Amino acid sequence: MAVETPSVRFESVWKRFRRGQLHDSLRDLLPALSSRLLRRNLPRPGEFWALRDVSFSVRAGEVLGIIGGNGAGKSTALKILTRILRPTAGSAQVDGRIGALIEISAGFHQDLTGRENIFLQGSIMGMPVALIRRKFAEIVDFAGIPEFIDTPVKRYSSGMNARLGFAIAAHLDPEVLIIDEVLSVGDFRFQEKAFGRIQEMSKSGIPVVLVSHQLDRVASLCTKALVLQQGLVLHQGDVSECIDAYLSGGVNQEGSTDGKAPVRLSACRILPGQNLLWGQPTDFEMDASISGQDRESFDCIGVRIRALEGGREVFMTNTRLAGIELPARGAVRCHLSLRMNLPRGTYTIEPFARRTGEDHLLCTGPISTCHVEVPSSELYKGTVAFAPELRLEPLDRV
Repeated sequence: MAVETPSVRFESVWKRFRRGQLHDSLRDLLPALSSRLLRRNLPRPGEFWALRDVSFSVRAGEVLGIIGGNGAGKSTALKILTRILRPTAGSAQVDGRIGALIEISAGFHQDLTGRENIFLQGSIMGMPVALIRRKFAEIVDFAGIPEFIDTPVKRYSSGMNARLGFAIAAHLDPEVLIIDEVLSVGDFRFQEKAFGRIQEMSKSGIPVVLVSHQLDRVASLCTKALVLQQGLVLHQGDVSECIDAYLSGGVNQEGSTDGKAPVRLSACRILPGQNLLWGQPTDFEMDASISGQDRESFDCIGVRIRALEGGREVFMTNTRLAGIELPARGAVRCHLSLRMNLPRGTYTIEPFARRTGEDHLLCTGPISTCHVEVPSSELYKGTVAFAPELRLEPLDRV
């Protein structure tokens, strides 16, 4: 049986940039030289690697989520995929027509109207004019800006630019979809529509590469992920493991590497064979190693749960609240049983040690993520599940 060739291939890519400004005119060069003479003892701008030996591939129907902090190299990778930039070394190849939204209004002619830009972008993508006409109404309706479609795009807000750009990229029959974080400028309803459209496209077999800081979206939408840190691949593969690696900042999952730390914590593990369903009890455990050094610096260990959407803390407990006394030194295992009365979503489970007599944390352990599914039979809305039971009783009228 023949192995399917990936539609997107990124192979050992390196990309180098130069810090500072490059001057291509005498007018810019003369003041720059004067500035350098005044600062001749300071370090001069040099080169840096935005990507270092990065490789990944995406097959039909897969959705790759690329995550990482600002400056990690995420957008640089997408610009290389869409041929906006060339790699310094390595190769990048995309098979098929690309629908891309890399930067707000990128590719738009600012003096042309929204209508004219739809036809311009379609032509750049190699679409026949007749097909663009057939898709035109669908694009305008999805973007939700019909009253502005004959207005020059230079008058559009960033959100309107993102709406139109995504609608064009996702509706002109792309064979590969590449989307950057620009969707975050849209309002909530449009984001829901956009991510729903991405899901539809991936199910139809279109490979998708997505950069986003919205980790809850990445967790629910992507089939695999890649974490970049300062141009290097920190982790690649399972989405939950990648989110853990990103949130932990590369901390080893066995705990802190600082041998002088008064306490070392492992990741909070969900015991195997358990389903994370709404209202169901779930068991967790984590290990703590207490060195005995500076023992008075902390008085409890605990676990907190935060929603990836917005990062809000939804639950916290610790040994002090539970009336459990920690030993002076040694290794212990902490068992925790929770009933998952949470709305559908993705959450981090974070172990911590709290500083004695204070509210802030002494240290945190490696982070785990979990996805809580809410059965469709449970009908409620809100941010907390109170296990509602509704009933009606007839009232006798006098």
